[in-house]
Amino acid sequence: MSPKKQSNITVSEFILRHVESCPKEIVTFTANHFGITRQAALRHVRALIQSEKLGFSGTTRDRIYTLKNESWSKTFPLDGKLHEDQVWNREIRPLLGALPDNVLNIWGYGFTEMLNNAIDHSEGSAVVLSVIKNAVWQEVVIQDDGVGIFKKIQRTFDLDEENHAVLELTKGKLTTDAKRHSGEGIFFTSRMFDRFTIVSGSVQYLHGNNQEGDYIFGKDYLSLDHKGTIVMLRLANDATRLMRDVFDMYTIEHDSGFGFDKTIVPIRLAFQGDSMLVSRSQAKRLLNRFERFKVVVLDFEGVQEIGQAFADEIFRVFPNFHPATEIRDLNANDQVQKMISRAKKA
Repeated sequence: MSPKKQSNITVSEFILRHVESCPKEIVTFTANHFGITRQAALRHVRALIQSEKLGFSGTTRDRIYTLKNESWSKTFPLDGKLHEDQVWNREIRPLLGALPDNVLNIWGYGFTEMLNNAIDHSEGSAVVLSVIKNAVWQEVVIQDDGVGIFKKIQRTFDLDEENHAVLELTKGKLTTDAKRHSGEGIFFTSRMFDRFTIVSGSVQYLHGNNQEGDYIFGKDYLSLDHKGTIVMLRLANDATRLMRDVFDMYTIEHDSGFGFDKTIVPIRLAFQGDSMLVSRSQAKRLLNRFERFKVVVLDFEGVQEIGQAFADEIFRVFPNFHPATEIRDLNANDQVQKMISRAKKA
């Protein structure tokens, strides 16, 4: 592993930030980065252990270092009397401790949005809230025993599979109760946190904002069929992300003001197993509800190639019928870009 140069960071901060990625080599890794001896780096590690920020296991030669976690958990009845703002102020906010304002703002927004979803949509009887925290990051888990978010979306919108529900969810503007919700909460929450995960039924969706991208894990990955919905929110204690920057990224100004009129859709979520993206049916499934946006950015990260019919349906047919929606491509390799260009010129 090649150390990434970081300015204005202490040896202890460096150790805490990198111990998860190199738990066995953290002493050598730190010494090489700062140009100090292993003994000097080890002194910092021992100090972090003494202050209970690091833990370890194994013998001296094969020692593995880890961040030391604290955890908290509590169950709340979904009896119509639970209010997300009260739970935030009385239970969760005090547990998170002293954090920068931008980090607290994200936590307040994301937690209350996700707990409100459990209260209003889960059809469950109880929700379990958990907090896992260490010197680098904190994670909040919201687990209900309801019908399951992907199954509910699949049922409401008559989708073929739960995977299709994930794809729809990532587009935004999706709600099973349009009278009370805009369908923006999950979309914006997923883009504010370092890692956003939903597990429901036999499907897990992960959105990572630090180079992880978007992934769906299915039955081959999950050993259990999870009842209800589990939402996991993780954010670094020193995150620099601002809520307003996330909102601005997807907001477009028009005659009537500003609106959530831009979305970014990860094309890799349209894959099913080893299937190629070649058919018009696959394209039409992807294009579902695009007309609700003024700009749709299709992120082709990780997509090696697409078929002619798939490209034609997206980049020629759809714009002909929906000229008010602009479709852009992002991270398309040369092969994909050639197919897109060919479709646009047809």
